[in-house]
Amino acid sequence: MRIKISREMSFVYSQPAKSLVQLLRLTPRSHEGQHVLRWRISADIDCAMRQSEDSLGNIVHTISHFGPIDRMAVLAEGEVETFDTTGVVRAAAEPLVPEIFLRTSPLAEANGALREFAEQSARGADSPLDKLHAVMGALSEAMTYEWEALRSANAAEAFALRRGGAEDYAHIFIACARWLGAPTRYVSGYLLRRDGAPQETGYAWAEAYVPVLGWIGFDVANRLCVDEAYVRIAVGFDCLSAAPARGSRAGGGDETQSASLSIAQAQSQSQRQN
Repeated sequence: MRIKISREMSFVYSQPAKSLVQLLRLTPRSHEGQHVLRWRISADIDCAMRQSEDSLGNIVHTISHFGPIDRMAVLAEGEVETFDTTGVVRAAAEPLVPEIFLRTSPLAEANGALREFAEQSARGADSPLDKLHAVMGALSEAMTYEWEALRSANAAEAFALRRGGAEDYAHIFIACARWLGAPTRYVSGYLLRRDGAPQETGYAWAEAYVPVLGWIGFDVANRLCVDEAYVRIAVGFDCLSAAPARGSRAGGGDETQSASLSIAQAQSQSQRQN
């Protein structure tokens, strides 16, 4: 499947900032499940932009601007060809050993309720993969999905509310899976919704490491392993280390962010010729 994506992010400051540095994780990498055909990032201000790679293997663009500024807009757009690998992620950039993702993180830490839930959900499962599927199914039954839910502070809070968005589901699954001994990480990206509903922002899911198979993507909110409808952008211990944009500035008062997203299936070259 060929997926065309255009995402614009705007940052407005109540008072002109003296300077700013913005880190952007908005660029996908190719692996067996996706091939980046074209991609570019641009900003509407005169700035310095540098591309690098963070410790988790994500592509990072750093925007630096020195001098008064009251607004900035960033555009990330391109086209990605995706493939259904039954959720298995192969040939991705992996600078770290999987075990590092057993480490707890602030937004995906299991409290007593989540530990008990994980153990009860996985009881009777024979293999690590079966345990993960059991947890995903149990969470789907226990939680109420809200597409535009406000972000909860952490997995424990979202689980206590028994509702949340894709980000909340991912954090809860990560906390449970890590407690059961499976290295698990957060993934930010995009989902081409099968119902055609409009979207204003990106999507989130989790990847868990299973011996022999490797990393497998779990979309807990939709109760399935990821397929060709997903475009993988960045991974992290939780949403903070895979955030599309994080930055700092000198001055500027309050910051207001807004975003728009266009994601659609694109025609292949043979389809366009016909």
